[in-house]
Amino acid sequence: MNQFLASYRPQPLSVAAEAAAKAHNQQLTKPQGALGQLEAIVLTLAKQQNTAKPAIKQPWISIFAADHGVVAEGVSAYPQSVTRQMLVNFVQGGAAISVLARQQQAQLEVIDCGMVESEPALSGVLHQPIAQGTANLLQQAAMTSAQCQQALTIGRQAVLRAQASGADLLIAGEMGIGNTTSAAALAVAALDLPAVQLVGAGTGLDAAGVQHKQGVIEQAIARAISQQPSSAAEQAEYWLTQVGGFEIAAMTGAYLACAELGISALVDGFISSVAALYAVRISPAAREWMLFSHQSAEPGHQLVLQALQAQPLLQLGMRLGEASGAAVALGLLRTACLLHGEMATFSQAAVDQQLAASDGAACNSVS
Repeated sequence: MNQFLASYRPQPLSVAAEAAAKAHNQQLTKPQGALGQLEAIVLTLAKQQNTAKPAIKQPWISIFAADHGVVAEGVSAYPQSVTRQMLVNFVQGGAAISVLARQQQAQLEVIDCGMVESEPALSGVLHQPIAQGTANLLQQAAMTSAQCQQALTIGRQAVLRAQASGADLLIAGEMGIGNTTSAAALAVAALDLPAVQLVGAGTGLDAAGVQHKQGVIEQAIARAISQQPSSAAEQAEYWLTQVGGFEIAAMTGAYLACAELGISALVDGFISSVAALYAVRISPAAREWMLFSHQSAEPGHQLVLQALQAQPLLQLGMRLGEASGAAVALGLLRTACLLHGEMATFSQAAVDQQLAASDGAACNSVS
C-alpha cells in the first residue's frame, strides 16, 4: 500500500464554491429547502467541481470484472462461466447497465481484471487480467500483496482514462460470480460484526445457502485475523489480500484516484460501498469525493453505509450490481444541477422574496 500511496495527495474541496452555490440557491424562486436532497446534492457537487453552478455533462462508467476462487465452496447459485457471459452481454448492449449508460449518454468501459475464462479476448473489453480469478479465500489469502497493488493500479488507470476524456463524474461497477461473499467478508473484517448481520443471498441463494455462506466467511476471517496489522490503512490492504477480489480492489483504487484527481464518485450498491469503505480506511479524505446512490436489498449494505456516514439517494430494493443503481441515481444528480442552474432568481422573475422564508428547512451537503 505504501507504494500505491507514495505520491498520493487528495484534492481539497472548494468551500468558496459551496458558499457561492448556497447563496445562489437562496435566490431561486422557491422556499428554502423546498427541493430537499436535490439542493444538498448541488452543494456537494459545487465544492467538488469548484463552481457555484455544477453540472454533469460527461459521466464515465467503469465496470471491473473478476472471478473468485471461493466459488468452489458452493457460495453462489451460478457457475463462474457467467462472469464472461455477462461481459459479452455488457459490450453487446443487452445488460441493464448498457441500457442505462445509453440513456444517460455515459461512456461505458468494461475491464477484465482476472476471469477464469479470459481467453479468447472479447472485443470491446479491456483485458488486464491479474490471474484467472483469486485463490479460495477459505483456504488461503485470496491474492498476494503484489496482485493487490496491481488491482489498485487498474482502478487508478481507469480514472486517468476518464479524466483524459473530460469526465466530470465516475461510477464504478462490478461483475464477478462469488463477489458478494468476498464483499461480505471484507465488511465483516472492517466492521467487526458477526457474519449473520452482513451476509445476504447474493445472486439468489436459499436460506440454507446463505447460512453456508456465513460459515465460509466466518472460517475465512478466523483463518486470517490473528495476523492483521494495527493501523487502519495496513488493515485495509491486509484484508483486501486475504478475502478481497480483484474487481473490489480495483474499485478501491478508483475511489482513491477520484479524490486524488478531483473527480466526483457516485457509489453504487453493497459491493461498491465496501470498496468505498476500504478506500476511506486507506485515505479518510477520499470520503469527501463520494456521493451514494442507493441502499440495496443486501442486508449488510445499510451497515456499511452507516460506517461511511452516507445518506443514499434512493431505496428501491435493487440488488443487481454492475453499477445499475448508481446509473439510475445519476438522473437525479443531473436534475438537481439543472434546477439549480436554470431556475429563475427572485429578481429575474419579479417574485416577492418573502417566499424564500416560507416553509422549508435549510439544506446541507449530502453525500
